[in-house]
Amino acid sequence: MSNNNQKTFHIHNLIKKFFIYLSGIIIILIFTLTILFFYYVSSAPKISEDDLSRQNITTIYDNQDRVISRLGIQKIEYAKNNQIPSTLKNAIVSIEDRRFYKHHGIDLVRIFGAAVSNIFGHSSGMQGGSTLTQQLVKLSVFSTADSDRTFKRKAQEAWLAINVERHFTKSQILDFYINKAYMGNGIYGMQTAAQYYYGKDLMELNLSELALLAGMPQSPTYYNPATGNLKYATNRRNEVLNAMVRNKYITQGEAKQASHESITSGLDPNHGNVSSSDPNVKEKFIDSYIKEILDELQAQGYNPYKDGLKVHTNLDLNAQLYLYTAANKLVPFQNNKMQTGIAIINPHNGKIIAMLGGRHTGNIMYGLNRAVQTNRSSGSTAKPIMDYGPAIEYLDWPTFKTVQDNYFTFPGTHTVLYDFDKKYKGAMTMRDALIQSRNVPAIRSLQEVGLKKSTIFLKKLGISQKEPYTLQNGIALYISPLQVAAAYAAFANGGIYYKPYYINSITTQDGKTKRFSPNGKRAMKESTAYMITDMLKGVFSDPEGSGTVAQISGVNQAGKTGTTNYPKDSKKSGVMDSWMVGYTKNYSIAVWTGYDHPFQPGSSISERYTKSSQLLYRAIMKYLDYQNHAQDWIMPNNVQAIKVNNKRQLAIYGSKWANSTENNYNLKPYSNNSNMFSSSPSFRPKENINEHSIKDNQNSFPSSYTSSSNTTSSSTSNSTSERINKPIEQYPNNNNITVR
Repeated sequence: MSNNNQKTFHIHNLIKKFFIYLSGIIIILIFTLTILFFYYVSSAPKISEDDLSRQNITTIYDNQDRVISRLGIQKIEYAKNNQIPSTLKNAIVSIEDRRFYKHHGIDLVRIFGAAVSNIFGHSSGMQGGSTLTQQLVKLSVFSTADSDRTFKRKAQEAWLAINVERHFTKSQILDFYINKAYMGNGIYGMQTAAQYYYGKDLMELNLSELALLAGMPQSPTYYNPATGNLKYATNRRNEVLNAMVRNKYITQGEAKQASHESITSGLDPNHGNVSSSDPNVKEKFIDSYIKEILDELQAQGYNPYKDGLKVHTNLDLNAQLYLYTAANKLVPFQNNKMQTGIAIINPHNGKIIAMLGGRHTGNIMYGLNRAVQTNRSSGSTAKPIMDYGPAIEYLDWPTFKTVQDNYFTFPGTHTVLYDFDKKYKGAMTMRDALIQSRNVPAIRSLQEVGLKKSTIFLKKLGISQKEPYTLQNGIALYISPLQVAAAYAAFANGGIYYKPYYINSITTQDGKTKRFSPNGKRAMKESTAYMITDMLKGVFSDPEGSGTVAQISGVNQAGKTGTTNYPKDSKKSGVMDSWMVGYTKNYSIAVWTGYDHPFQPGSSISERYTKSSQLLYRAIMKYLDYQNHAQDWIMPNNVQAIKVNNKRQLAIYGSKWANSTENNYNLKPYSNNSNMFSSSPSFRPKENINEHSIKDNQNSFPSSYTSSSNTTSSSTSNSTSERINKPIEQYPNNNNITVR
């Protein structure tokens, strides 16, 4: 045999071996996939006719398992086979599954192609292989979460689709799908959608309208003819029409004529006969909470409008109702345009027990939630978490540490920092500076502790921003009521920060439950939390405290006020934002009040109504503490009570402040007994708190309203809308900055 023949033989032999090995690998792969397939389907959920026919309504519960919301509660009209036009069925088959009448539940080419793609990591999950029957199965017993797009789920889905095809006709399967598909705006089923969008039954719709309905389930939000993008909706309808032409259900001429019809033609603004059918679900006072629940579900990968979930939340329904009532009926506001955002957190675990996104929002479904917006200055509520908290944490400052309230300009500028009264008080204790909400001592304290350490302290409390912090942030952070409530909750519970959360558990249609638990980390020493709390009690109880209007007899509480006023050159008087943040051991509450568009005429808070935030906080906390009274805080063993100039003060054991004097202060040790030094009034028997008693107490402002509210004056900007959203440090310097 010649050398050429030997080489040819060798090459053929190698090719033969290669194909043998390749065939072996393919056989092993098919065998493995087959075994894996049957292993997965052995644990597939059961599916019944009831599963296929019922609508996928997501039900949301409060923390006592009471239904608070149902998605898709509109009147549901189930269309029987003789009520569904063949044109609609043809349109659905054309765009979703053109071989629908040929396969037996699965399309093997598409299924195995998607499986291989998933195994070798060519896609983020199993997708692209679903038939109409599989889609029906998925809508009936599985969630649509991205995390569930696995080979196991796809195998179970395929197995159930085969079984569905064995027990039901193609016509029945199409009927199930048409009545189950989510069609946007809380609508399930195409018959209900026909009434909602067009005010007609399916049999009365024309080709253009039916084509649009057939294409909507892929993305009901984008293809919604009433609220979605009209260009997307039009393109989707035309895509369905072209698919029908390719499948020879309609002619090119019919498609062209239908495509020329306006996508908004025939829409019924009154939504036909579709209306709410559940009188027990009152959306208006839980609107903001439900809005955040839906966002959280989508962030977790669920589709609350398709998945038929059971969502158990941390909402205290009674507290939520009282919150809504207090803001809309019990507490006086300047006018109906003056708004509020409120968040209430359980300090023991971070559960968000109630939230209000605004006043008079009963007719706005899932509107602006002011409890989570971050474009308004927090004013002096920043001082405990950015200035004094870090000073105690990192520098071991005692509550009697001397701080200076004197002339101050921000470094490198001519910007003068003032207090609300345009006066300076000279040397004073940290306790007095915080209680009276003096600005210069706060910023000087921030200078001493340093922005680096303050940034670390804030981050541990769940607060951060892209741009570096500046000294001005020590009296004006741009954070939401929810963030403030969560940060102050760490003071309430001894220094543990819990990330706030809404959902307790999510149960999918196949019975799987995902539970959520508290996520807590130590943010500060127990001594820091206690010393800040001890000082913040004086905000309510001290005659010079900035929050005396919110004092409640018998309630062990601590808190901080905060307000901002207009830039000097805006030529507007009054206040832009007014805050009251307070807490007991059981609740942390943050209240913001102001106007959505503060630079419009008549949209500034007058001095009288800067106290609305305090009155609102007072009403809420009085109600909550009556339900669950909190005991006073116990002083940690490493904190020492000291008598300084005949006043009770605190210091860290072992620190230089506990063993020496500063500026000739007269220090005397006291017995380390926290009860002896409690600054809270003794608890009295619980009084009967109801709407009328609160209303009587709150509708009249106390005569002691005399001081100017906490104010901030920052520099100017040419764009008023820009000013609302930009942090204070980004504005050009002004010669007058005042915050309290």
